[in-house]
Amino acid sequence: MELSMHRLRLLRELARRETLTATATALHYTTSAVSQQLQQLEREVGLPLFERIGRKVVLTELGQLLAQHAEEILGAEERAVIALERAQANLAAKVSVGVFATVAAGLLPRSLAWLATHYPDIEVHTREVDPEETARAVGQGDFDLAFVIDYPDAPMPWDANLERRNIGRERLHAVVPSGALTPQSPVALTDLADARWILAGKASHFGNAVRVACQHQGFEPDVRHEVEEQATAMAMVAAGLGVTLVPDLGLAFRWSAVEVVELADPITRDIAIAYRTSAHRRPALRVVIDAFATAADQLGLTGSTEGPLDHGAAASAR
Repeated sequence: MELSMHRLRLLRELARRETLTATATALHYTTSAVSQQLQQLEREVGLPLFERIGRKVVLTELGQLLAQHAEEILGAEERAVIALERAQANLAAKVSVGVFATVAAGLLPRSLAWLATHYPDIEVHTREVDPEETARAVGQGDFDLAFVIDYPDAPMPWDANLERRNIGRERLHAVVPSGALTPQSPVALTDLADARWILAGKASHFGNAVRVACQHQGFEPDVRHEVEEQATAMAMVAAGLGVTLVPDLGLAFRWSAVEVVELADPITRDIAIAYRTSAHRRPALRVVIDAFATAADQLGLTGSTEGPLDHGAAASAR
């Protein structure tokens, strides 16, 4: 019997996510494609791995047993990849990275250009994910690493099976329509208490953190427009629809018809990279993390709790 690693990965995801639809969404397949591959796995094994209860597909005891072994097999595959990378004279690897919009606009161009020049055999694949989902996606094996954000007054829950590398700290800035404020810098958050706000929803880390900051100043922001993307929020501010807060990297989306003003009482957020503990032994992963950390430093995102990875060690890994 020869088992397909690809189909074992699908089985593992089904065991984790419990439905074909959720499995297909996570792995970016159609539900029918996942169903066909799992049926093929069942034929290869020659034993019943699934049963239908109404419209739901559940694992049989044999299916659960194989899913447990799939975790071990796929873990062994990851360890084999690490060993091969460490044995190579030149780093050649694929690294998958979960990003969100501001990181994609602010950090990726600089860091990926550096990697292409110095480590052309490291192939980086990125995919945009909601900031609230990046750490979970790394834990579930969707990415090798992903960017996460954390706010001092509204910390995010953390998976004990993941490690993180803080690479910088962003400040949040008030963004208002041109001419809306008497020119001054900085501005108190309370000066915006009576304004109409454009802000992400309460379920997002960013939207929740800004609301908490406002509450600490004694007011609840009057949110007229809930939008998740910084580019959209900037466009709405430029149209005179309200005010918002934007982090340093978000200023890449700045419109000409807005004013960016520093806050008198700074609000910050940490930018970190999440990765599985075992994956940190991969030389290619360390090089990619180092490139992101260096780009953050070059952009002036201060506040990293760790220094950059040793450049000599990275060079010796080539």
